[in-house]
Amino acid sequence: VLDFGWPDMHTPALEKICSICKAMDMWLNAAAHNVVVLHNKGNRGRLGVVVAAYMHYSNISASADQALDRFAMKRFYEDKVVPVGQPSQKRYIHYFSGLLSGSIKMNNKPLFLHHVIMHGIPNFESKGGCRPFLKIYQAMQPVYTSGI
Repeated sequence: VLDFGWPDMHTPALEKICSICKAMDMWLNAAAHNVVVLHNKGNRGRLGVVVAAYMHYSNISASADQALDRFAMKRFYEDKVVPVGQPSQKRYIHYFSGLLSGSIKMNNKPLFLHHVIMHGIPNFESKGGCRPFLKIYQAMQPVYTSGI
């Protein structure tokens, strides 16, 4: 059993997606009878990220057996897993696909957030306006939460 969990409603870091796909691939290639069982608590979109990423990952080597496996995985994904719906989840699947194809390179340089600009305030309440707040994560840990 391997636990690759990440917080609900978040997209995993690309390094985590890579680790999950490598672990799944190593296990499946270790023996013909090995299977992978995926489990998550809550949002099935997170499971969709893993399945979609592995489908891209498994395209690296093409054989008749893998073509059949991909077809079975695609059918399972379409029938049983909620499609990847969050914009960040879709974006990370595209990032991961770009990593595999070589069109995107990992950047290990730190990223600094200097400011956030909101253009206009949405009207979510019946009385008008909303009370936005900002929560910033670093390495999946919250490091800052603004007041409302």
